[in-house]
Amino acid sequence: MMASDDEAVQTEHLTKVYKDFWGRDKVRALDDLTLSIHRGEVFGLLGPNGSGKSTTIKLLLGLIFPTAGGARVLGHPAGSTAINQRIGFLPEESYLYRFLNGEETLRFYGRLFKIPGKELNRRIPALLDTVGLDAKSRKRKLREYSKGMARRIGLAQALINNPDLILLDEPTTGLDPIGTREMKDLILSLKAQGKTVLLCSHLLGDVQDVCDRIIILFRGRMQTLGQVRDLLQVKDVTQIQARGMTDQQLAETRAFLSRLGVSDAVITHPTTTLEELFVRVVRQHTVAGQSSVGSG
Repeated sequence: MMASDDEAVQTEHLTKVYKDFWGRDKVRALDDLTLSIHRGEVFGLLGPNGSGKSTTIKLLLGLIFPTAGGARVLGHPAGSTAINQRIGFLPEESYLYRFLNGEETLRFYGRLFKIPGKELNRRIPALLDTVGLDAKSRKRKLREYSKGMARRIGLAQALINNPDLILLDEPTTGLDPIGTREMKDLILSLKAQGKTVLLCSHLLGDVQDVCDRIIILFRGRMQTLGQVRDLLQVKDVTQIQARGMTDQQLAETRAFLSRLGVSDAVITHPTTTLEELFVRVVRQHTVAGQSSVGSG
């Protein structure tokens, strides 16, 4: 696979098939995914349950191995020990030590990365401030944390090594609206620092707010890929902006457009929402899949 310095992640025909007890193909979790994620962008990985999102993340982290194809992360083969220190990962459920407090948790993981003590002393309070854990919270045992607090300390743990690539799986789960806004601001600040963020979330409004590009997976295959602003444009609607029009002027404008052959001319905002796009894509391919099964 050709590597590019401009790409944080590259996959080429990446495929993962899970076998049954007898070694027969059971589930094609990811099918022929070719994708590039640019350095310094926030990239959204979307899809319904079972679409291949978690499989993609596990392949990029080297936690499982592909059946076919390959992936490169930060210029190295996925799973290479050469890049472990440059990756941060927040899983959907953070498995942390319940009897440590917030500060102890970050110090433990910082030592795993062999971060010097003086640097840890500087980095730990800064990260706890960044994720919004106050002085009292950071001294509490993790077993006493709420779900929102657990997400915050999990994010701090994912950032303890100052990674170049951050993978966030459902980062706003359990956060209240203020916490969600703070999380989105933090993601944008990471981008401003030149870091690459791969975001996996079911909260499509959050994705729309922070992502530069997205991919929608369905049944293991890529269905849609592109810039968020381009994907949300309604191509067959032309926007007309005008101020101070009377009802008569509006009627005359519509009549003029009608004479030009433009049907159903309306003055409206020519974009949809990410939620509407997502539902449309999934429904289209669900119907297509059912039709192909029926015709077989």
